Amino acid sequence: MKGNDVPNLYGLVLAGGKSTRMGSDKGLIKYHSIPQQEYLYKLLEHLCDKVFLGIRDEQRLSLNNGFNVIVDQNEYRGPFNGILSAHKTYPKVAWLVLACDLPLIDLQALKNLTVKRNPSKLATSYATRETNLPEPLITIWEPEGLKLATSHMQTSESTCPRKFLINSDVELVNPQHDEVLYNANSISDYEFIKSKLETTNEF
Repeated sequence: MKGNDVPNLYGLVLAGGKSTRMGSDKGLIKYHSIPQQEYLYKLLEHLCDKVFLGIRDEQRLSLNNGFNVIVDQNEYRGPFNGILSAHKTYPKVAWLVLACDLPLIDLQALKNLTVKRNPSKLATSYATRETNLPEPLITIWEPEGLKLATSHMQTSESTCPRKFLINSDVELVNPQHDEVLYNANSISDYEFIKSKLETTNEF
């Protein structure tokens, strides 16, 4: 797949989760002086043709008009809900999908993923050096991959996007440092990241 055959790349920040373990909306936590979902949105604007927040319907009232949004259509369970809602809205583009709980991801890491994008595969996924397993919420999903994922969700009992990627033809990319893929899902994770960023004068 070359040149004009490569699908456009849109960005999606998944911000529609309930954040049960964290106890507050993970997308609104400020690690870098602004809400994390806004921080990631702005990073993706450097790399993608268009960027969206994936949200629940009830979150729309709390957002300002500066964001493009895709409201979860609630056809699927788990992270595929937001990802496939975006695919259904724009089925011909590839999606660089980011979870909203990635406080250490930076522009350089995202550039590395886009540079190593392989549009002939179903997806290009970051994977830690430690596990070498795809991280579905730090992944460029090609249209064909999402089309197959839609079929998979209609016939499979598994709603796990990682399991889907493990069993699919994907390009795996290792970051320079695994910690850039760190998920902050709980209060203890938040405290760890906060202390880490403070010691590096980034918080």
